Amino acid sequence: MGLRDELLKSIWHAFTALDVDKSGKVSKSQLKVLSHNLCTVMKIPHDPVALEEHFKDDDEGPVSNQGYMPYLNKFILDKVQDNFDRVDFNRMCWTLCARKNLTKMYLLITDDDSFKIWCIFNFLSEDRYPLAIVTEEIEYFLRKLTEAMGGSWIEEKFEDYKIQLNSKKQCLSAWELIDLIGTGHFSKGMDRQTLSMGINEVFQELILDVLKQGYMLKKGHKRKNWTERWFLLRPNAISYYVSEDLTEKKGDIVLDGNCCVESLPDKEGKKCLFIVKCSDKSFEISASDKKKKQEWIQGIQTCINLLKLGLPAPHREARQKRKELRQKLMAEQEELELRMKELQTANENKQKELETMRKKLEEAAANSAEEEERRLQTHRELQDRYRMDLEREKMVRQQMEEEVAQKSVEVEQYLQRVNELEDMYRLLEEALEDERQARQDEETVRKLQARLLEEEAMKRVELENIHLQQQRAISQTEAEKQELENERLAKEQALQAAMQQLELLESERRGALEQYEEVMKKLEQAASKTKSWKDKVAHHEGLIRLIQPGSKGPQLITNWGAAAFTEAELNLREKNWQEKKNRAAPAQ
Repeated sequence: MGLRDELLKSIWHAFTALDVDKSGKVSKSQLKVLSHNLCTVMKIPHDPVALEEHFKDDDEGPVSNQGYMPYLNKFILDKVQDNFDRVDFNRMCWTLCARKNLTKMYLLITDDDSFKIWCIFNFLSEDRYPLAIVTEEIEYFLRKLTEAMGGSWIEEKFEDYKIQLNSKKQCLSAWELIDLIGTGHFSKGMDRQTLSMGINEVFQELILDVLKQGYMLKKGHKRKNWTERWFLLRPNAISYYVSEDLTEKKGDIVLDGNCCVESLPDKEGKKCLFIVKCSDKSFEISASDKKKKQEWIQGIQTCINLLKLGLPAPHREARQKRKELRQKLMAEQEELELRMKELQTANENKQKELETMRKKLEEAAANSAEEEERRLQTHRELQDRYRMDLEREKMVRQQMEEEVAQKSVEVEQYLQRVNELEDMYRLLEEALEDERQARQDEETVRKLQARLLEEEAMKRVELENIHLQQQRAISQTEAEKQELENERLAKEQALQAAMQQLELLESERRGALEQYEEVMKKLEQAASKTKSWKDKVAHHEGLIRLIQPGSKGPQLITNWGAAAFTEAELNLREKNWQEKKNRAAPAQ
């Protein structure tokens, strides 16, 4: 499986996660973000206008997976170089799809373990979409995981699970594989830490290509001292770190086809020594025991041999072989099925031909048997005939006579029977005619009775209707009479009430008239009082005069001599008097 195929599997998960409504399409805005993130993680220059330019003729809406693939191949995957961190790339795609598909309930593993299982699934899954992992690869992964946890593989347990799986679909998705591992179905008796360490070890081997790892002592080049280092063996290099947390890397032993690894005798108090010779320098290493030493030598030699032959890592080569074997088996199975169908068709045609031939042979045999039987029968008949001819000739006249006599008796009996049958037939016809006539008479009488019953029923219905009408008329007359009586009583009561109301109104009118006369009298008295008071006021106003200094102007002359007030004062008094008069007028 090449780099492009590995990248496409993770990108497929991310694209599927963005397809929220499962329509097979994703909006262009989301694809822009996805493309930008892919370019950032894989260290590719990102062109933000490329996506719009690529889809400028398709502005109808979201883009399908098939529509996005040409852009992905042209602007991203064709520019990819193996200079980026694949774990960061996978984690970015995992972040997009995990929130939508991962169910954390009832899982015994962490999110990081789920991510590692997801990466392993992408590595082991088939190159068909939607991605799925087949039963053989599931078994391979579970075996690796069990060995990494230090457990023993139980073949019967997996066979039971395989039967259960084959009855459904014979494969699992990434999220179903995570649930299988996370629920602890194949890790019962192991604690969570052991399970996590096992997943990490399988992840390092399959994804990070770590073929072997562990602590060993390494001899320095300058100081020539021995220092404990954590070694990681990959197909093309041996990396060594300060500790197993891989935080501080001290160096790499780059492997190629010209390198070699050899065992060394014990020296300087160090045991289990071996040396790795490269083109530029050599590295002396001390293992913890002979078994570890032999395992490291074999592992390093395997990597050197693979580099000489230009082959990939053992687990990748093994996966490719398993895949090729499955494809070969599938092709052979398909070919076998095709041949079986052809053979079955040919067999059916042969069976039909054989059946036809068998029927023909059976018919021919039956015809031959019948012909042979007829021939034998004819031969026996001829023999019997020849043997009995003499006796027949002797007895023929006697038999003829007896037969003639017998035939004559039979003819007479036959004629007698014919006559009897004719009589019986005639009697039968007469009986049938009588029965037919009786049935006609019975039918006529039945129809007459039915008509009489019907007329009687109609008359009875008419009489009942007339009786009902009479009863209705009587009840209606009584109801009308009662209604008229009620109406008369109601009118009498209304008349009495009207008379009482009229008398009441008459008494009220007389009271109102008396009140009106009293009010008129009060008004006349008030008017007379007002008039007398007006006269008194006028009289008093004429008598009252104010003594003021006389004006230098002309004075008014009255009947009694010169006036005591001026003309302006007179106008003011007239005005005041007129206002008082006007105010008193409405009171009248």
